[in-house]
Amino acid sequence: MNNIDTFLLLGGALSFSAAILHVGIIVKGSDWYRKFGAGERFAKMAEQGSLYPAFVTSFIAIILFLFSLFAFSGAGLIEPLPSMGEVLILITLVYLVRGIVGFILLFYNNRPFITALGSKFIIWSSVICLGFGLVHIIGLFHQWSYIMGSNT
Repeated sequence: MNNIDTFLLLGGALSFSAAILHVGIIVKGSDWYRKFGAGERFAKMAEQGSLYPAFVTSFIAIILFLFSLFAFSGAGLIEPLPSMGEVLILITLVYLVRGIVGFILLFYNNRPFITALGSKFIIWSSVICLGFGLVHIIGLFHQWSYIMGSNT
């Protein structure tokens, strides 16, 4: 087993924390949908008993949980997962692209989607995604030979 990489360990912890936060949002309901920027539409749907916000938020939580497993695997904390290198590169790209695209979307603030989410949410979520992506990319560089040598 490789030495544990601090950056991918942190990346895994960040993704895991984000997954838990999304579960908390489902449990706490409309107030938390509002508080964490999901938009008034989602909050109202949750208040009305619609399962759609919980479904979407659960899907995001599952994806983030999977991201954390791959980061922990790449960090050397758990055994290598199948296609670990390729998946970690994809995860890193997802975080970085999401962060960058969020800032680009701010130039289109007259669009209903942007108005519904609000620029504050887009800015904060973009900063968070860029941070997650940077942590992952540093970890990838640290663990490159381990990650790419562990493809199963």
